[in-house]
Amino acid sequence: MAKINPFKAVRPAPDKVALVTCRTYDDYSSAELAAWLSFNPYSFLHVIHPAYAHAQKITLEKRFKGVAHKYQDFKDEDILIAENSTAFYIYEIETKDQLFTGIIAGASIADYQNGYIKKHEDTLQYRVELFKDYLHQTHFNTEPVLITYPDSIEINTFLSLQKQQQPVYSFATPNKEKHTLWKLDTQTEMDWLVEHFDKIPNLYIADGHHRSASAELLYEQDKHLGNENLNYFMSFLIAESTVKIYEYNRLVRDLNGLTKDDFIKKLAEHFIIKTKDQELWKPQNKFEFGMYLDGSFYALFYKHEQHDESSLLNSLDAQILYATVLHPLLGIEDLRNDERIDYIPGKQSIAIIKELVDEGEFQVGFMLYPSDINEIKALADNNLIMPPKSTYIEPKFRNGLVVYEL
Repeated sequence: MAKINPFKAVRPAPDKVALVTCRTYDDYSSAELAAWLSFNPYSFLHVIHPAYAHAQKITLEKRFKGVAHKYQDFKDEDILIAENSTAFYIYEIETKDQLFTGIIAGASIADYQNGYIKKHEDTLQYRVELFKDYLHQTHFNTEPVLITYPDSIEINTFLSLQKQQQPVYSFATPNKEKHTLWKLDTQTEMDWLVEHFDKIPNLYIADGHHRSASAELLYEQDKHLGNENLNYFMSFLIAESTVKIYEYNRLVRDLNGLTKDDFIKKLAEHFIIKTKDQELWKPQNKFEFGMYLDGSFYALFYKHEQHDESSLLNSLDAQILYATVLHPLLGIEDLRNDERIDYIPGKQSIAIIKELVDEGEFQVGFMLYPSDINEIKALADNNLIMPPKSTYIEPKFRNGLVVYEL
């Protein structure tokens, strides 16, 4: 079973929604962030990053309290408006190449604790506790956990019919995306969704493992307060076939003392290597890897007979690269914290990898083939954890579009 719950949201005033909503904070460069804060007084960036110029000079507790105060200012000025009744929302994101449609709802902490909501990534405890403290101090969240559900003709038909109604928002953003939001607040509509999701045995976290873990930690800390909203965390539920999964490509700063020839010789023990020269080559299938080294691209084809195909984890391309190259040859043990390795989302051009290596900041780059949803689900079903930075998943939610208060 999968229990979802409608909630009383806080949303931007309709005439300001395009100005209020923003990309996730980490998406902005320092210069871009400063520009938005200087020229757009309605941006939700003012809420999530108050006292921008002095952000590094204040304690976390003061910063979190500053977020809470600025959020209240936005409500007092009617930039953000609280709903009077509970609702679900249908949210559609249209990019140049993709159309994503999902449901904004509360997902059950109990389902998460009981394993009905499954995960495939590990979390860092300090990050979980940090975001838990943020939620405790600010009393709101606007970054939902991205969760997939099995494709359903009934749910797809229901969503299509609802999308024929007048939306509450329809607006474009500077990155040329179109965002549309519909509100589902009749008892019949809400009951229908609750009943149909109740028939789904499992949901799968696609993106937001730290946020869900923080919500659970906050629930355990504050459940004695009797706040029903703590029993759920805001989620964006999307059919599993429509989620877009990219790889994370790898960049390494040096060859760990190896010469180019020695490195390639050691690679040949595990891979069939083909030189691609200046061709911007990237993998076309699983067990294929691209490499850029010393001005040339290479195609690396993993020798299948060398791995245990019965092992889900060891069959992951990201794990294969780690086990055969990154760890034993390049000496990288900690994929999260080693400063010699960096990551580029697969949606970005591999020309960026070439540029960074050519400039000398890195010595070698590796391109991977993206995992698919079935691979992710199989790992989650078997309580296995993917290596860090294995997937970059879309869609990405607009901050400030829908706020879940705690």
